[in-house]
Amino acid sequence: MSDSVSTHSEQPASSGSGPLLERRYFIDVARPRRSPAQLMAAVQADVPHFSPDALANFKKKDGDDSELRVGDEFSITILGPWDGCVRVTEVSATTFEFITLEGHPEAGRIRFEAHYLDENPDVLRFEIRSSARSRDGLVAFAYDTIGGGKLLQEATWVEFCRRVAAASGGQALADVVVETFRHGGTGHVEHTRHE
Repeated sequence: MSDSVSTHSEQPASSGSGPLLERRYFIDVARPRRSPAQLMAAVQADVPHFSPDALANFKKKDGDDSELRVGDEFSITILGPWDGCVRVTEVSATTFEFITLEGHPEAGRIRFEAHYLDENPDVLRFEIRSSARSRDGLVAFAYDTIGGGKLLQEATWVEFCRRVAAASGGQALADVVVETFRHGGTGHVEHTRHE
């Protein structure tokens, strides 16, 4: 891969427009054959494999293809007019995090994590948490009000979770749970949850 230094600046949620949306996607797997660290190592080694190409095609721009490191960047070809880039900001044995870069339709971060449930240590949970605003008012209208981008994003991360669950070698206890916390300008938080 290229060793070139990215010229794209980070695009945190504070730079975005519209309500802050915190989203959580998770799936619980009983009796996994891989530990959280083993499962996350597989995901980190091949992020594009777990994302549905037709919805969001990840390609590493900068960094070694065989591992994930802070500073690595991915370009994402997203169905519709939503292409963008992300940069890796954190990597550990059981987590990693991306921040969106200038030009991405969203401004914010997304975190991936695998862990055992405290109350049930033979159940592994894989979850994705994002905290983001739309990049600007036009994207907010097209993405959120019309709704196509939001549905596409949800379909992408739900399928990502399903693929990780399959790679764990265990049995999914239910389908992916999707939670959204929508923070309004007046401090009001709207919460929705579905499977």
